Amino acid sequence: MRRFELIAPCHFGMESILKREIVDLGYDITEVADGRVTFFGDEEALCRANIFLRSAERILIKVGSFHAETFEELFQGTKNLPWEEYIPVDGKFWVAKAASVKSKLFSPSDIQSIMKKAMVDRLKEIYKTSWFEENGESFPIRVFLMKDEVTVGLDSTGESLHKRGYRKLTAKAPIAENLAASLIMLTPWNKDRILVDPFCGSGTFPIEAAMMAANMAPGMKRFFTAKNWEHIIGKQVWADALEEAQEMVDLTVRPDIQGFDIDDHMVSIARENAKLAGVDKLIHFQRRGVEELSHPKKYGFIITNPPYGERLQEKQEMPALYKVIGERFKALDSWSLYMITAYENAEADIGRKADKNRKIYNGMMKTYYYQFMGPKPPKQSN
Repeated sequence: MRRFELIAPCHFGMESILKREIVDLGYDITEVADGRVTFFGDEEALCRANIFLRSAERILIKVGSFHAETFEELFQGTKNLPWEEYIPVDGKFWVAKAASVKSKLFSPSDIQSIMKKAMVDRLKEIYKTSWFEENGESFPIRVFLMKDEVTVGLDSTGESLHKRGYRKLTAKAPIAENLAASLIMLTPWNKDRILVDPFCGSGTFPIEAAMMAANMAPGMKRFFTAKNWEHIIGKQVWADALEEAQEMVDLTVRPDIQGFDIDDHMVSIARENAKLAGVDKLIHFQRRGVEELSHPKKYGFIITNPPYGERLQEKQEMPALYKVIGERFKALDSWSLYMITAYENAEADIGRKADKNRKIYNGMMKTYYYQFMGPKPPKQSN
């Protein structure tokens, strides 16, 4: 099998979670940078990474890297890469995204057009043609420039990995599925512990938790661009990876996962999304306001994405809302609260300083993941 260097981008601040996932899949990490993890793997690794990784955004095949401070250096560096090893004569290829940080070249559109010209120049020479129809399979390219170092990757995923395929309907401000999964993995929660989301919206936190509890790979029900690259990855490799994922699913688990929302319509959307994900039997959804949050058992987890008060009329409601969150949390004996929010007075209004908090960008919005940790449950004696 062919050996690749694979790049997995992720949300900034989630590199440690993604690194752990890749190591657990059995692959060697070569680099951890801001917002991405690079690792070695073969064709099977590319398929398994797309299907199994919960925190990644996509899987790129690293085509190469080089230094470029001028557009001429960018052109020559791109032209020197072995594009013919990946793109056939009828392939449709383009630079889908260019990102630049602390580099002399910073205009995404200029970077994209110059790189495309360089790729065409090389492939013209290789394929002895003056024109490309580009009516075959798609080969989107992504490029990162960091301090004038250019890293070029071929996107095997297509639509971002956060699109698992189950979320047909969403709330006003949904949290991305891969970010929700990452935030759950930052906690000590496991399928034997209670999990409640009192602001469940379209159900993302409970659904991602239920998929973890059932050992259900997030990419089982979706398509990947590289499935059509048969000259790079055979159909059987994809089939084997999917079969492995299907054999691991355990729907006999009975976790205590609950999602509440004050909006009836959102509760029905969450139920429908859970059904599409195949985990509706593992979650209890209910119309209930946060002021009704209670549970008879100890050592549970609240993992949630409450309103931030982004709209002016909502801002005035935030102190009272977060005060209620704090009161209900305090009333839950030995529970933990994990909460992502952009509301800056969250700790003050809850009435307790978080044990840990971590800055996370949810899209372009700066948010904080507040971690109020409860005690560990006592060990079960044999």
